[in-house]
Amino acid sequence: MKKCDYCGKEISYMEQYCDENCHRGALNYYDKQEKYSKLFSFINIVCIFGIPIGLFIFSFRSSIGFTILSFSLAIEGLTILLLPFPVENMITSMKIKKAINVTRIIGAAILLLGIILIVLDFIYFL
Repeated sequence: MKKCDYCGKEISYMEQYCDENCHRGALNYYDKQEKYSKLFSFINIVCIFGIPIGLFIFSFRSSIGFTILSFSLAIEGLTILLLPFPVENMITSMKIKKAINVTRIIGAAILLLGIILIVLDFIYFL
């Protein structure tokens, strides 16, 4: 049987979504992705480059590098948590709803790591 593109429930071959709520959820996801994809990409690039830059600066000036690293991780995690745009392979294998939930869990873990590092930064380097 074919599966719903949003939730993954089994449906007939003539349908794409199992009900109107799934269709609306998929449309909302694709609209949000189209609207915020450039902002997401910009923040993602800045934070992904901020992490190795922070690690590099950490080897010379530990307090500044650690601060850059921890804030880059926290901002990246917050961005992934608020704008969960999973990669296309995740959507194909898990369907949209589950892929969004897994991406949010990953974003929450990155945000938690960033917050822990920020707290350690204030405790250790003050």
